[in-house]
Amino acid sequence: MATHPLEPFRIKMVEPIAFPSREERLHIIQKAQYNVFRIPADAIWVDLLTDSGTGAMSQEQWAALMRADESYAGARSFQRFQEAVQSYTGKRFVLPVHQGRAAEKILAEALIQPGDAVISNTFFDTTVANFRAKGAVPIELPVQASAPDNPFQGNVDTEALRKTLKKLRNEGQRVALFTMTITNNSRGGQPVSMANLRATREILNEFDVPFHIDACRTSENAYFIKTFEDGYAGRTIEEIVRESLQLADIVTMSAKKDGLANIGGFIATDREDWVQTFSQYLVLWEGFLTYGGLAGRDLEAIAVGLRESLDERYLAYRVGQVRYLAEGLREQGVPVLWPPGGHAVYVDAGAWLPHIPAHEFPGQVLVIALYVEGGVRAVELGSLMFGKDRMVEKELVRLAIPRRVYTQSHLDHVLWTFQKVAEKRTALTGFRIIQEPPYLRHFLASLESIGGPYAP
Repeated sequence: MATHPLEPFRIKMVEPIAFPSREERLHIIQKAQYNVFRIPADAIWVDLLTDSGTGAMSQEQWAALMRADESYAGARSFQRFQEAVQSYTGKRFVLPVHQGRAAEKILAEALIQPGDAVISNTFFDTTVANFRAKGAVPIELPVQASAPDNPFQGNVDTEALRKTLKKLRNEGQRVALFTMTITNNSRGGQPVSMANLRATREILNEFDVPFHIDACRTSENAYFIKTFEDGYAGRTIEEIVRESLQLADIVTMSAKKDGLANIGGFIATDREDWVQTFSQYLVLWEGFLTYGGLAGRDLEAIAVGLRESLDERYLAYRVGQVRYLAEGLREQGVPVLWPPGGHAVYVDAGAWLPHIPAHEFPGQVLVIALYVEGGVRAVELGSLMFGKDRMVEKELVRLAIPRRVYTQSHLDHVLWTFQKVAEKRTALTGFRIIQEPPYLRHFLASLESIGGPYAP
């Protein structure tokens, strides 16, 4: 029996949520053309669409908002933000942006030329979309499947990395960037070991390739390193985070994750020449250098949130809550990626719905069923999200848990919803796309049901 962790906080403000009937939910998803991004938030009972910007801020963050300086240039709030990011990353230069994909766009414009290769353990969807939009050729080299008790399945395959870099160099192919996504979101939220980070740094030095870390969930990654990697049990989370990020040439972060904020992000580096180039694009697209598209109060929230994300008690609760949901689903016989990562549970929808072929999007079928049967919103990470741009190994559904938001009873409702879906899963049918954009199609695509219980 799974055990839910004790929350290291008390609740002092609540938000009412609605619970529309099953009939209402069915009408809503049909009207949304089976795209859960179009569902109004007030029509959802438990929202596990994303953990990005959906967390609850602390009393210290709310207090910090009151002292915000909204000056256009040189605000005190930027100084506090800058100091917090410098402490977190160990980097000298800090540029604020309104969220992670803005940082990715600036990196793409400044460092990538059409035809360049870019390599990663696995790219996040917005990262690879921005790099593709600049004409880059993405290559993903995740570590191959290993024992299910291996805690670092987010690693890059360093042997494949060395071989790939040697091959590309011999062919005259320029490699603009290597991106390490921490934790590895698209591969199940799996962590990356310090040993893998160090080995990657050494290989990239040999081939003179810049090392970029997408640091969205680095505090959570550090907790896994402290828990499972030899030599780190006695180190603080702060020390492990800084050691990790000091290995990179460039750090970008969506502070909507481990920054514990609702909006914002940054670029950090020690390369002054890059900062000059990044700054030009920042002013062009985001705002002045000391606000980067953010209000002063958002800078304040991030400054506090970065420090709070280093609290080991909070991280133990955070990782424990994810494990509680994963263990509960496993006990029901639902196939989940194991071991669970730090921010989400990943369900193998293709294995659970084997009668639905990949081109009919079994992950999306499960996503729709979870909403109709229980008012739970999740997101597909399979052929709908990635099918046009990369080889899809598994048809996954991600249940991303917002930080400091939901209690045990909410997660128990998710478990109950899976039981309801299980009762009718053999009767579920697939979907087809009737409209899609050229990039990030899962956000905007329209679908129709191929018959089945959710058809009009």
